[in-house]
Amino acid sequence: MRFLNDLSFHEFIGQYTLLYGETNTQKTYLTAKFVEFLVESIKINPKQISILDFAPKLCYFNDLKIGGRIQDFYKQSKKCNYIRIKGEIVPPRLKAKNKNDLYKNLCHNHEITSYLLQEFNDNPTNILIINDISIYLHLGDEKYILNTIYRAKTFFGNSYFGYSIKKDFSKLLTIKER
Repeated sequence: MRFLNDLSFHEFIGQYTLLYGETNTQKTYLTAKFVEFLVESIKINPKQISILDFAPKLCYFNDLKIGGRIQDFYKQSKKCNYIRIKGEIVPPRLKAKNKNDLYKNLCHNHEITSYLLQEFNDNPTNILIINDISIYLHLGDEKYILNTIYRAKTFFGNSYFGYSIKKDFSKLLTIKER
């Protein structure tokens, strides 16, 4: 992919960057590569890099890879200020059979992601990485996450923005994400 060959991560330092797109567009991979660049190329102390990983574990849906964590693509990210979650993020549509299940999954994920954001806000670092912001935004407050992002001097994150993950009862969720 030519884009990857021409990509210079230096340009993203001191910026607020959000990658968004469909599944399987390498959003998490590129986010992990940015963390790797920070740690290995410019030698930033890993403890100055906070990682909030909102993505569910890697799974498959209709032959598509869904989810995946930063540490799946860059094992050394564990040395960063990788704020640990309590419990597991649930792929909300994939683990739901109806609207009620979907709402329970959204509430579950909101509780976990809100905790992670609060942990960062209690002890912010200059660099903030967020994997899969859309998980928080399903029920979360846009202003709160923006205020959190602006506490860092450099932000790099990603978000799902597409139509490939859908079920009949999740149309409103798809509209909210877009």
